[in-house]
Amino acid sequence: MAKVAYYPGCALEGSGGPYDRSTRALVDALGLEMVEVEDWNCCGAMEVKNIHPMLQTYMSARNMAIAGEKMGCDTVMAPCNGCYHALKTTEYECATSSEAMDTVQSLARKADDPVYKGDVRTIHLLEWLMEELGPEGLKARIKHSLKGIKIANYYGCMYTRPRQIFPEKDQGPGSESSHAPHFMDDLLAAAGAVNVEYPLKTACCGGAHTLSDSDTSTQLVLNLLQAADECGAEVIATECPTCHSGLELHQIRAETEFGIKTNVKVIYFTQLLGLALGLSARKLAIHENISDSLDLLHEKGIL
Repeated sequence: MAKVAYYPGCALEGSGGPYDRSTRALVDALGLEMVEVEDWNCCGAMEVKNIHPMLQTYMSARNMAIAGEKMGCDTVMAPCNGCYHALKTTEYECATSSEAMDTVQSLARKADDPVYKGDVRTIHLLEWLMEELGPEGLKARIKHSLKGIKIANYYGCMYTRPRQIFPEKDQGPGSESSHAPHFMDDLLAAAGAVNVEYPLKTACCGGAHTLSDSDTSTQLVLNLLQAADECGAEVIATECPTCHSGLELHQIRAETEFGIKTNVKVIYFTQLLGLALGLSARKLAIHENISDSLDLLHEKGIL
């Protein structure tokens, strides 16, 4: 199994702390090997691109260059959709624009940083798990089935869009789909969960608008939560820290500000898989989630 350079990004060191801890615990339990990117910097996924798009490209390229030139890794694994998207965008821009490649290399030399050469790829945690284990490999390691808990798998909008920056998707059997992603569904089903038909799995959660227009973000999240309830889901499984935080916080806001209560719980897919491998809820930081799922997990016999 190949070693990857782990890029946690800013969110996993902040509000997405439970995602970081459950990712590390899951990877260790599966016997996979990842090493955190040395001296990593923000990928520039949010505000930086409003200052200058090429600054975001350089910031992402620097992380990949460190992984490749200093650490000897040809793959960067990013669990955050925003980071994954920013790094993949940089891959695409540098591969299709000589101007973009010249700019990031020139900036690297001026900063005395490792120079990105376009020979490092980025993958999401879901893709890495599918590459290294797949559903069958995971199933062989399950110690404690998820026992049919009903899950709506939520991928968010940045995991598949825009399609041109994800050339590995939509390549036939075994590849991820950009219009109907299924990797999280496949892994959780292997762990014993029941995936409900969830039509909003790639709809936007409004995470980028939370500070500027909270009401719009709350409504977008409410759409996701109500759809999950109507589909019979007990849990929304997430694979992005921004989406996860938005779902948790706006679920509370929808109830306190607008009097609309929803019942579905929000849990990182890494936490669910970790439980299936026999890891404790505390090791997976489930108690740190805002969405309190412990009673449900006890009731289902998963804890």
